[in-house]
Amino acid sequence: MRWINTRPSRGAQFALMTLPFALVVLAYAVSSAARLAENVNDKLLPSLGGFADAINRMAFIPDTRTGEIVLWADTLASITRLSSGLAIATATALVVGMLIGMLPYARSLLSPFIAAVSMVPPLALLPILFIALGLGEVSKIALIVIGVAPVMIRDLALKAIELPREQIIKAETLGGNSWQIALRVVLPQILPRLITCVRLQLGPAWLFLIAAEAISSDSGLGYRIFLVRRYLSMDVIFPYVAWITLIAVLTDWLLDRLRLAVFPWSATEGNT
Repeated sequence: MRWINTRPSRGAQFALMTLPFALVVLAYAVSSAARLAENVNDKLLPSLGGFADAINRMAFIPDTRTGEIVLWADTLASITRLSSGLAIATATALVVGMLIGMLPYARSLLSPFIAAVSMVPPLALLPILFIALGLGEVSKIALIVIGVAPVMIRDLALKAIELPREQIIKAETLGGNSWQIALRVVLPQILPRLITCVRLQLGPAWLFLIAAEAISSDSGLGYRIFLVRRYLSMDVIFPYVAWITLIAVLTDWLLDRLRLAVFPWSATEGNT
């Protein structure tokens, strides 16, 4: 029997999927219990009960100063910035990527520039963005756009270039002009890849957002994490990190379901 040909049953697949998470929780619980047995005031690894108290305080009890529920206010601020940055980056990547992929003149003009820009470390530009655009929302959104758009452009351009040349020739034979070929031949075939690009850039987008919020912000998930770190509030930091991860995983899953629902023929696209 070859292992490469064996597949787990549904029950086994679910058990295997949950096993790493269960082991992480178990390892944390054991480590936390050991540290707290030595020092009940240890803040590095709070107990699971401490997490529950912190989550209740941050997610269900209004702040006495602002009257807001802190976790939801931070989540709304971060999601607004993240979605704005990803929306601008997605639209930019779609237009520029199609131009580079379809038009040789545009490829010669823009491809080397985009390749060079994609190599610039986005976080190194953060001080420049704060100086040029101020400390408000624009600089944070701009960092996300600069961080993810060039990579998405290159990916979509390569996808457009890889389309069989025979399709373009057939469309031209039928009288299609460049605009019609772009809309009816190229666009439908790269849209599934566009969704996959967004999925792949969710992690970097969150990284850029949290970095910007940590340096200059008065709300947001990244802001809160770096605010409470000075008090060693690991009971807040760990749940916030887990919450960010959950949002990212859920967003990734929803985007994949959207791709399969709208483009069912792309079932093999982006299965990661």
